[in-house]
Amino acid sequence: QVQLVESGGGLVQAGDSLRLSCAGSGRAFSSFGMAWFRQAPGKEREFVAAIGSTGGRTYAEDSTKGRFTISRDNAKKMTYLQMSSLKPEDTAVYYCAARMWTASRRSGDYGSWGPGTQVTVSS
Repeated sequence: QVQLVESGGGLVQAGDSLRLSCAGSGRAFSSFGMAWFRQAPGKEREFVAAIGSTGGRTYAEDSTKGRFTISRDNAKKMTYLQMSSLKPEDTAVYYCAARMWTASRRSGDYGSWGPGTQVTVSS
């Protein structure tokens, strides 16, 4: 298991950019595939982006491709989500998640989750 804490959320205007950070703890952070999910009020949690343990392979949800970029720094045990051209429909609580080795688009594949950080995009 790995402990995760997100930061960087806030209130922004449509078109702005924001970078979310996820701090991991534990010796084996570089062994974990990492992902970002989000959950808007009244909606199910949805996949946003994922990255493999070495950072060599990334995945993104179709509606965020070209706007959101996931990255990681294993030396710092950090995962990032750079978000640009934000839209009101991006408003949600954003969660960081971890699973051993490979990344996945399915939330049920992840065993470790952070508490989440709120992102609100005003129009």
